[in-house]
Amino acid sequence: MGDTGPTGPVMDRDEVDRALARLGAEHEAVETSLLALQDHAGRRLLEGAELTGTTAERWAAAEASITLLWSYFDAYTGALRTAREIRARRRWSSREDLAELTELLRGEAVTVAGAAATAAAPTPNGGPGRLSERYSLVTLVDRMNQLYAASLDMVVAADAVWSALPARIDLLAAELRRTRELAHSVGVRPGEHPAGDDLERITRTLTRLREQVVSDPLAFWQPAEGSSAPGGGRPDTTVYDREARALEDVRREIDAVLAVRQDAEQRIVRLRDVLSRADRTLAEARTARGEVLAKIAATEVPVVSGPPTVLQEQLAAAAEYRRHAQWHRLSPLLESLEEKAEDELLRARESLTAVTAPLAVRAELRGRLDAYKAKVARLGYAEDPELAEKYEKARRMLWSAPCDLRVAEQAVLRYQHAAAELLASVPRVPGQGGPAGRTGRGPGA
Repeated sequence: MGDTGPTGPVMDRDEVDRALARLGAEHEAVETSLLALQDHAGRRLLEGAELTGTTAERWAAAEASITLLWSYFDAYTGALRTAREIRARRRWSSREDLAELTELLRGEAVTVAGAAATAAAPTPNGGPGRLSERYSLVTLVDRMNQLYAASLDMVVAADAVWSALPARIDLLAAELRRTRELAHSVGVRPGEHPAGDDLERITRTLTRLREQVVSDPLAFWQPAEGSSAPGGGRPDTTVYDREARALEDVRREIDAVLAVRQDAEQRIVRLRDVLSRADRTLAEARTARGEVLAKIAATEVPVVSGPPTVLQEQLAAAAEYRRHAQWHRLSPLLESLEEKAEDELLRARESLTAVTAPLAVRAELRGRLDAYKAKVARLGYAEDPELAEKYEKARRMLWSAPCDLRVAEQAVLRYQHAAAELLASVPRVPGQGGPAGRTGRGPGA
């Protein structure tokens, strides 16, 4: 067709029918979406909730958008109905009908009146609202899609937070109540134990968190970066996760207290045994020190300290805590005591080793002297006058009290050197282990 109008060439019948079919399909899709949004659980919750903060602001805007959506949809429906009525007048539409349909389907022929027009295009500086606004059907569909996506995004985000966080908070709160009851049974209370204070803080935080999530869910929503789909993102569980970890730490602390309650007596008995062994070792070290001072001359013997009374006092306090079922106080005390008791036993053993070191040196010198004497005797030189004299001198020093270790060690060394020289000077007969003889010396000399 060659006729043209304000909107361009006049559409023919086939173009009109195709446009009506397309617009009808879009109308059905928009209607389905609007009805789904109207019935969305999140939207119903938002309507009935006492909202605050970001959610209150965005829901007010979303409600206005949804109202505007329905106004647009009604105007769109009316224009589409009018176009269908014009097309239905005649089987073969006249040129006037086609021109009217072209204007309606392609031109800005849809009028949105009153408050809807003002909401769609607010006047600058708060001036008087527009009485009406005109749109083409294509523009109207685009605006409806934009408003629908923004409204749905807000509704889906709020619903996602409400679906995720309150239920998880309630489960954690139930676990918190059970933990508090268990903590109370073992004496873990606020003001008396750090875990009790933590439980009080977690309780306050969870109560406040639930109130905030219910009234302002969008404050706990993290949009997905780069996502344009409605509801793209996830609930922000940072605060919840932190308190869940804190509660887990408290549960471990209470488990430790419970473990103390179960085996406290055995641990206290073991502590008594370790401290008793340390005391006995220190007593042995003090006795050994007196023996060393009496038997060893010219040597420094370290002083042996007495057992620390503070550990016995703490052990008595632990027994008292157990008697009065103060497990929360007993738990850290036992852990500290067990470490200190092992350290004390190690210190006592080291003290005994340090005190008895001179006796060990004397014993080593005695063993070395006797070993060389036995070697010389095997070779037939036990009666050598020079060796016998050196041996006897060293022996008297080592078996007399007090023994001067430095002098005795020199005497043993002189005996060793003399024995080594003697054995080195003796010729050996092949195949025999003894001496072949020595001029002027030996058993037969």
